[in-house]
Amino acid sequence: MGQIIVSQPRFPYNRQGFAEPVPGAPALEAINVRAGYPDNNSAALRGVSLRVPVGTKVALVGPNGAGKSTLLKAAAGLLPLEGGELRLSGWPVGVCRQRVAYLPQRSEIDWRFPINVHQLVLTGRYIHLGWLKRPNAHDNHLVERVLARLGLNHLAERQIDQLSGGQQQRALLARALVQEADLLLLDEPLNAVDTETRTVITEVLAELQQQGKTVLVATHDLGRLETDFDGALYLNEGREVPAPPGAFVGLRVGQEAAWEAG
Repeated sequence: MGQIIVSQPRFPYNRQGFAEPVPGAPALEAINVRAGYPDNNSAALRGVSLRVPVGTKVALVGPNGAGKSTLLKAAAGLLPLEGGELRLSGWPVGVCRQRVAYLPQRSEIDWRFPINVHQLVLTGRYIHLGWLKRPNAHDNHLVERVLARLGLNHLAERQIDQLSGGQQQRALLARALVQEADLLLLDEPLNAVDTETRTVITEVLAELQQQGKTVLVATHDLGRLETDFDGALYLNEGREVPAPPGAFVGLRVGQEAAWEAG
């Protein structure tokens, strides 16, 4: 298996060791995962299995309450597992957290918080910094480059509460991109955005895949699955369900593939 590296950074922001991927391991593997929220007696995710190969772009499809966000949050280490097994690059969640970037739904962010766009995006670098280390010129240059790619460089000094919905979504994606993660977990990045934002985000996700990154995206949109994704997992009421008749499936990533891998 891979070797955990604990010397860099000396004081990692997440207090976890930095681990190299296990050779041949999928970017994400979930087997019979069960997860939920502390204030809810019923699990929001029940017995879901998923296998996402490195370098693929996979969609989590389902209505609100299907369990898409729960699965992404569990993979990001934001929700504890109640059962099953979840591994990232062959390691348990949390071991190589610096290699995983999570983009929450826009509604989960307090946009009244008094910071500007550059400062918001810069928080994506914190996982690479020690507790006593400040962002340096490289960190700030990376933020500027990503903002330019997403068409937000002219808004770098603007307060985040002054952004449009599409600009907010691009700013959140920029924060995920500057982490330079290998696996990106994106929760509804194209929900209720303008045409320009949809085009930019779609192009950037394609570029990430060309770079060998792995992308897992929660979405409601059935229309572009076949053109934009390698595979899709359909969820409803916290469980994997068959794809609707005629719907795109693509690469096998669900229950059958996961158990074969195990």
